Amino acid sequence: MPDPRPHLGEPLALDLLNTRWIEHGPQDLLTDVAGLRIWLESAGLADRAHADEATLKAVLAARTAVYDVVVHAAHHGLDEVLEHGRIRRTLTESGPADVVDVPEKSWIPGWLAADNLLHLLREAPDRIRQCAHPECVLFFYDTSKNGTRRWHSMATCGNRTKAARHYAKKT
Repeated sequence: MPDPRPHLGEPLALDLLNTRWIEHGPQDLLTDVAGLRIWLESAGLADRAHADEATLKAVLAARTAVYDVVVHAAHHGLDEVLEHGRIRRTLTESGPADVVDVPEKSWIPGWLAADNLLHLLREAPDRIRQCAHPECVLFFYDTSKNGTRRWHSMATCGNRTKAARHYAKKT
């Protein structure tokens, strides 16, 4: 089954947040293992984790933790997710390497999303945004040159906002 979400391609942490969206009412891809399987495939993680109840529970905990950091600047939950793994530094035949070490396989997708959020926060925290459309709950990482992007998609939310503004001026 193809991924039904309206916005794909964000960094892993924001892609996890975008498993909830509004389309004819609230939608949530992660209500069951079948939805988890779709997300794991879409995120390129299907070969690293099983779509089962334990992984679903861990991914939901990670989604809540990422949301709490992005929306409320609360980091306790993210720290709990990160406790499930680490980056192990090692020297390999091809040189120094950072190896993800997450003992419980069910925590790999959630841990990777939490680690990705740390990377985004280190790189440019002000570029992590929620769509400015009042009826949209999607998130994006602003990669625009001047850092002023407002909508997850100009084609959908941007156009709706501009059309509503235009209509309001005419009435």
